[in-house]
Amino acid sequence: MNAPATLPGQHRLAIAGMNCASCVGHVERALCAVPGVITAQVNLATEQAEIQTDADVDRARLVQAVEEAGYEVPLAQVELVIEGMTCASCVGRVERALRAVPGVVSAHVNLATEGASITGQAEPSRLIAAVEAVGFDARPHRAQMPGDSASDRRDAEAGALRRDVIIAGALTLPVFVLEMGAHMIPGLHHLIEDTIGMQTNWLIQFVLTSLVLAIPGLRFYVHGFPALLRGAPDMNSLVAVGTGAAYAYSMVATFAPGLLPAGTVNVYYEAAAVIVTLILVGRYLEARAKGRSSQAIQRLLGLQVRTARVRRDGAFVDLPIDAVGLGDEIELRPGDRVPVDGEVIDGKSYIDESMITGEPVPVAKTAGAEVVGGTVNQTGALVFRATAVGGDTMLAQIIRMVETAQGSKLPIQALVDRVTMWFVPAVIAVALITFGIWLGFGPAPALTFALVNAVAVLIIACPCAMGLATPTSIMVGTGRGAELGVLFRKGEALQRLRDARIVAFDKTGTLTEGAPRLTDLKVIEGVARDAVLAQIAAVEAKSEHPIARAIVEAAEAKGLPRAPVTEFESLTGFGVTARVDGAQVEIGADRYMVRLGHDLAPFAETSERLASEGKSPLYAAVDGRLAAIIAVADPIKDTTPAAIRALHDMGLSVAMVTGDNARTAHAIARQLGIDEVVAEVLPDGKVAAVRALRETHGKLAFVGDGINDAPALAEADVGIAIGTGTDIAIEAADVVLISGALKGVPSAIALSRATLRNIKQNLFWAFAYNTALIPVAAGVLWPAFGILLSPIFAAGAMALSSVFVLTNALRLRGWTPPATRDAEART
Repeated sequence: MNAPATLPGQHRLAIAGMNCASCVGHVERALCAVPGVITAQVNLATEQAEIQTDADVDRARLVQAVEEAGYEVPLAQVELVIEGMTCASCVGRVERALRAVPGVVSAHVNLATEGASITGQAEPSRLIAAVEAVGFDARPHRAQMPGDSASDRRDAEAGALRRDVIIAGALTLPVFVLEMGAHMIPGLHHLIEDTIGMQTNWLIQFVLTSLVLAIPGLRFYVHGFPALLRGAPDMNSLVAVGTGAAYAYSMVATFAPGLLPAGTVNVYYEAAAVIVTLILVGRYLEARAKGRSSQAIQRLLGLQVRTARVRRDGAFVDLPIDAVGLGDEIELRPGDRVPVDGEVIDGKSYIDESMITGEPVPVAKTAGAEVVGGTVNQTGALVFRATAVGGDTMLAQIIRMVETAQGSKLPIQALVDRVTMWFVPAVIAVALITFGIWLGFGPAPALTFALVNAVAVLIIACPCAMGLATPTSIMVGTGRGAELGVLFRKGEALQRLRDARIVAFDKTGTLTEGAPRLTDLKVIEGVARDAVLAQIAAVEAKSEHPIARAIVEAAEAKGLPRAPVTEFESLTGFGVTARVDGAQVEIGADRYMVRLGHDLAPFAETSERLASEGKSPLYAAVDGRLAAIIAVADPIKDTTPAAIRALHDMGLSVAMVTGDNARTAHAIARQLGIDEVVAEVLPDGKVAAVRALRETHGKLAFVGDGINDAPALAEADVGIAIGTGTDIAIEAADVVLISGALKGVPSAIALSRATLRNIKQNLFWAFAYNTALIPVAAGVLWPAFGILLSPIFAAGAMALSSVFVLTNALRLRGWTPPATRDAEART
């Protein structure tokens, strides 16, 4: 949740622990006692304090006053948009500035999302000021709607870069032809000398290169040199120093050649111009790739609608979505997108929920059914009552989860952060050493060699690739997961899930449907199936037991009439008996039938099968004659067997943790091929079961859906909640399966593996690139092979390095779950 912005002299604090008006008074008096506080108003309902001050009162002092009064100020989370970052060094600089603000507990900055997440008690205004002090722009992040500033800003950035690339290219091409063409084509060299002359040639190059550096290339200098002066150089600093050195040397050669040693009067205008142009091309491609990497969140934002047809004064009118309140009745016409979450009160239709759940089959909706904002109505018309609006809708929560996951850092990022903190200063040091060695020990003209190689070192170094390697993969991976109905609430879950060795499932509601149903009904020859079901249901309707309720629901689903019941009697430990429309009906366990003198041999085979499936059979006799055997059970979900097989195919062990008796639990485990069963576990024993399984097998993921699963979900290395389960379970989980289909479990694990593999590929490239090519740029191959790397090629390599990382991350957009690949292979 974003901390609200406050005006200077105004503070807003969340207060926890208040439970009456007396608490309000205590807090208000404590705050008013702080020097500089004018007024303090505390609201018990909202648990907020509004404080007005006449001086720059430190927020930490207000927090201290509340805590000394015996109450708590929960840590606030502030989300900022950071503009102007270009590489991993920028990220490190912003993070250090934010962490230095008093009251900040933690700060994480993400280059790919261009966002910062700060936890603590610091005012947003102070955080923004800290970011601006190190040379970047910052503003509070706000919830987005389609077409909002985030995507607009990216589009504008890409557009500006495209314009600058065109300008730089048009100005650089003549410079390149005049200088490099003269070197490569002897006839062109003579033509230039015979027509305009070499000095005029250099003057033309000077003018065109000055325009390149002053117009499209200005961004590198206005950010790079100030950062260098602050002692915190970044990618812009490397470009600014490298191109600036080449440009300055060329100016001396053009206008004051006498200052240079004999044989070193050369110009490098084309190097400065081409470097700027190529890096701008790289930035443009990078901006476009970044836009594609965030398309998943943009698609989710695109599901939000701006208006809804709401009942007002007996008629439906179009209103802005912000005007829709809880309880409002909303009309949904064919083809409309559902504006908010709600419950159908009239009408019948099918709704396409694939964009939320990933399930392709439209779902039937009638009175009492739930509808989810962002889904699409098909051919029918509906009226529904709003049950969640604004930030409380499922779509808004999904967007928040995805944004949070995309902005988080994985443990693997810690090494990258440590390296990039010193990377740019180290590159500058290497460039200076390169310059010194070539100047002191290089062949003539030593100054020329020293300059060219030092510039090549500065230009080829690419902290951008290091900074983008992890966050872009997280962005694309979590976005792809959201498209498939798998929500990573925390980015770290991606890495922890990859390491899981065993997946433990709760049984009821997770592996099974969660409600008992009539699964088996077999009758004696000559007995009508529907007739005996109607008689059994009529008797069971007198009971509130879940098994009885399941039998009644099965009869109702068939539309069977319920006959009158008399002489109902319950026989504890045996069963029930009653008269149904004059017929004597007896229902109970096998011991009841034996007591009544019935021979159970006709159902012996069926009884054996039911026992092997973990079901307890019931028998029914009508008018003194054995009539039927029935079984009620919590049926296994259709998607469960395939999910268990997929997990085994991935090399994972599977366990089931349940409160059911051991016989039933082991029977279900045999059906599904589950490796390990922990049965007869009380709700408070699930945590101990998770710990025991982890000690035996290693890293563990737990899948559950109920309130009693929340402790186990929190205890597991990764908690996976079924999206159709309780809010408490979802809050305790790291990953949420929106549709409730268990195929999402192997999909989530496979996606985490693919994402981590992608991150490692990116990091290998980023580190290998810099490790290999910086020495080459410094001239390490010259003594043995006579090979030097031109600054122009260095610029091209650097630009392509970032593009490679982004393009590799974007491959995750086409990732398909194992089940989908298997289905495609079979067809």
